[in-house]
Amino acid sequence: MPVQRPTELPDGAYYEDDGPPTDKGPDPSRIADATPQVEPLSRYGNSPYTVFGKRYYPLASASGYREVGEASWYGKKFHGRKTSSGEVYDMYKMTAAHKTLPLPTYVSVRMLDTDMSVVVKVNDRGPFLQGRIIDLSYVAARKLGLDQRGTADVEVTVVDVANDMSIARIGIFIEAARFRLPENAETLRRQLLKEDVGLVDIIPAEVSGVTYYRVRVGPIKEELSIDSFISRIQAITGILARKVPE
Repeated sequence: MPVQRPTELPDGAYYEDDGPPTDKGPDPSRIADATPQVEPLSRYGNSPYTVFGKRYYPLASASGYREVGEASWYGKKFHGRKTSSGEVYDMYKMTAAHKTLPLPTYVSVRMLDTDMSVVVKVNDRGPFLQGRIIDLSYVAARKLGLDQRGTADVEVTVVDVANDMSIARIGIFIEAARFRLPENAETLRRQLLKEDVGLVDIIPAEVSGVTYYRVRVGPIKEELSIDSFISRIQAITGILARKVPE
C-alpha cells in the first residue's frame, strides 16, 4: 500500500481520510474468497525495504507460516493505486497487505472470537501501525464484520499451494556471506545485484540465540558450473562463499 504515516480516527476503524465507499459497494456474500493458485513471485515487493526508519526483510518462504495478532483494513483512500506487488488495489477484491510474507501468498484469516474466516491473496505491504499483523481489503473486512469494528484479533495461516518461494525457487543456492548487521547484508545484496549474478535475497537465521542475515544467491541455472559461480561470487565479495540447500 502507499506508505503514509498512519493517523487513526478516534474509533480506530481506518486511516485518516480512508474508509468505506459512499455506496457500500457489492454484497460481500456474493464475492467468493480468493482462489489459491500457482503464480510466479512478483518482480516487485519481495526485497528488503524501510518504513518509518524500520527495516523489513520479506520471508524467503511462506511454508508453514502461522501468526496470531491484530487485523485492520484499508479502503477507498488507496482504491485504484498500485500495491507493493505492482497490482492495482481494488477494495472489492479479496486481498490483503502483510509486512513480510512473499508476494503473492494466499492466507486464511480467522476471527478468534467469531471463528469466521476468509481466504485472501497477499499482494501488498503493511500495516505499519504497531501490533497489527495484516491489513484486509474493504470487502474482506466486510465479510468478517471487521469493517464496523475497525480491528480484531485473528489467526493468519498460509494456504499451502505450490507458489510459495520455497517451491517456486527450487535448485542450488550460494550463500555469499552472513552478517550480524542487516545493513551490511543489504549493502552486499545491492552489490551483487549490480554484478548481475541473478536473484539475491536476505534470509534471517537464528544461531544460538543470535540473528544472522544470510545473503543468498540463486537458484543457479543448471547450465552454469557451480564451482565457477562460487569463484565468481568470492571474487566480488572477497568472502568465502558456499553452496547451501534450497
